[in-house]
Amino acid sequence: MVDILEASKKSNLWVWKEAWKLKEKFEKTPPAKGYVLFETGYGPSGLPHIGTFGEVFRTTMVRRAFERICDIPTKLIAFSDDMDGLRKVPDNIPNKEIIAPHLGKPLTSIPDPFGTHESFGAHNNARLRAFLDSFGFEYEFKSSTAAYKAGEFDEMLLRVLKNYEKIQAIMLPTLGSERQETYSPFLPLDAETGKILQAKVVKTDVGKGTITYINESGKEVEIAVTGGNTKLQWKPDWGMRWAALGVDFEMHGKDLTPSVVVSAQICKAIGVTPPTTFVYEMFLDEKGEKISKSKGNGIALEEWLKYGSEESLALFMFNNPQRAKKLHFDVIPQHIDDYLKHSEGIAKQTPEQIVDNPAWHINNGKEIEKIPVSFSLLLNLASACNAENKDIMWGYISNYADDATPEKMPYLDKMVALAVRYYDDFVKPNKNYHIPNETEKAVILKLREKLAGIPPEKTAEEIQNEVYAIGMENGYDKNLKDWFGLLYMVLLGLKQGPRMGSFIKLYGINQTISLIDAKVS
Repeated sequence: MVDILEASKKSNLWVWKEAWKLKEKFEKTPPAKGYVLFETGYGPSGLPHIGTFGEVFRTTMVRRAFERICDIPTKLIAFSDDMDGLRKVPDNIPNKEIIAPHLGKPLTSIPDPFGTHESFGAHNNARLRAFLDSFGFEYEFKSSTAAYKAGEFDEMLLRVLKNYEKIQAIMLPTLGSERQETYSPFLPLDAETGKILQAKVVKTDVGKGTITYINESGKEVEIAVTGGNTKLQWKPDWGMRWAALGVDFEMHGKDLTPSVVVSAQICKAIGVTPPTTFVYEMFLDEKGEKISKSKGNGIALEEWLKYGSEESLALFMFNNPQRAKKLHFDVIPQHIDDYLKHSEGIAKQTPEQIVDNPAWHINNGKEIEKIPVSFSLLLNLASACNAENKDIMWGYISNYADDATPEKMPYLDKMVALAVRYYDDFVKPNKNYHIPNETEKAVILKLREKLAGIPPEKTAEEIQNEVYAIGMENGYDKNLKDWFGLLYMVLLGLKQGPRMGSFIKLYGINQTISLIDAKVS
């Protein structure tokens, strides 16, 4: 613990920086509620997605780091803003016709089009919880509807009412002139229609705790702001929620920065210090353009997990969250291999190195099984043997690594299945074999001759040295990259590939000779 404490204090890694900010904030004056509260927010009009994972995962990383350096208890709330009025019928649901008549009502007052829960909001909340549970996140779920109706926000709602003009002065400059005419931080839940209304408020009464608004029929209606009769517009709601729950840390996308500034001002206006916040950058597609749901130019969570491990996705989210990063299929293999390298490195590292190791954070300090082959090597094995299933792959792996079986190495078995899938969908369609000229044939045949004399017990490194020597002796001494590139293009139909020594050792010397014979005739 002492080593981690001291090493983390010197670290420049983002999780430690955020954890130490919180430690220094609460070290002398711990929060009166008895714990440090982390929050992530969710709008349940849609299903959880890769951004949802990223936000909860990154928040969890800061929470764990804080717990390692401070004894103050922590909590993480996953907050669902399910009292929002539904503005349009989502495209990705069944039975759309039962939703249309209920537009404008809170999500928790709209029938469930899937027919599994008491409301659309309850259905999506259940999906969120199942999603978070599938990754093993530790959190407390909180519903906006339940909190408003139970009176959990009443005290802060009355403070908003008391500071109504102050909050209007914060909000109105951020709005267009037309919107300013009717804007109020309070959205009444109209008894006549059941809708959350963007209604003009014509009177406030702090003593009675009420507002008077004009409903859709043009009538003036007076209601209490407490007890679930109203909810707040989303920026005031965010600031009020921080105050009511005592949120100490929340992260958000860069695009929400202006909203966070406003919400923090509102939080202060009702007499509460806003939480520490952390800004993360947005994702880009392979062209460097911002990912958009409407464009459909991103990669969905289930798509990543079809080809990559959960840990590789976690590594993508962990690395450089404040830098815009490309999120597309090409980054998956590298992140799988980088995760494996980080995992293997822990055993040899000092405390100063360990605290900066992403795999140590991702695994919460636990070790994973040692993997004898890289993912990129598995992809190239799949390419060489045209693997249609993982059983073909295991035939080579078992000869390469002593005692390696799917039963003894379940993580490797998972990687093999992912490699076959990735190869079939992304590598195989793009294979383009290079037909060597006579000079190139001659050099490759010299490699064949060399391989024919190598005993099977030679190590991958010793084989690599032999391949290296052939290139050096036959015109590639000034650019060995071209030599290896030639082998990849001729033997595998790819522009890039693995260390040839490791590949030949895994694939087998005799099989590699047969591959040369097939491609160099």
